[in-house]
Amino acid sequence: MAHHRPPDTGGDASDAAAIVRSRREPAAFAEIFHRHFAAIHGYAARRLGVDAADDIAAETFLAAFRKRGRFDPARGTVRPWLYGIATRLIGLHRRAEGRRYRALARTPAERFQDGHEDVVTARVTAGDAGADLADALARLPRGDRDVLLLVALADLSYEEVGQALGLKTGTVGSRLNRARRRLRESLGGTNPALIVEETPA
Repeated sequence: MAHHRPPDTGGDASDAAAIVRSRREPAAFAEIFHRHFAAIHGYAARRLGVDAADDIAAETFLAAFRKRGRFDPARGTVRPWLYGIATRLIGLHRRAEGRRYRALARTPAERFQDGHEDVVTARVTAGDAGADLADALARLPRGDRDVLLLVALADLSYEEVGQALGLKTGTVGSRLNRARRRLRESLGGTNPALIVEETPA
């Protein structure tokens, strides 16, 4: 299923303006925090759990504040930049993430019903294949898993994932296709509901 989020050019412009203004008036960065904290926290929580997400989200915005002078306002959108910072911080916890998915894989299938927040959101939950899916996610190379989860959890486009991770759009597409293929193979050919079908913009 294609998922195309309409561009929010107004929000992008005001985010970029807030970053620029915060270089002179640091307090202006609070606008970025208030607009995006919940989304970044949710993304981190689904990857590492709520406890770790508190630290990851806080560290993401602290890093963004420190690096705000390097943000290019011509990029417009701040979301991929923030998700990129969060993903790199999550990468420092990759062992914890692997343990998390392996633990989820041992969780009885009935625990995965109703979009259980410990599975990778409703998109990533494949009904009673939830445990198998968690195990398959744990086996993915980190780079492929980052691309897959930025699409599935953060609803980023190929271009935005590329911005977040410093990748070309074609590389994003190839990593996503490889991750989908490996998951299908791990699930015995089953196509989990998570595999967000999208074509590059």
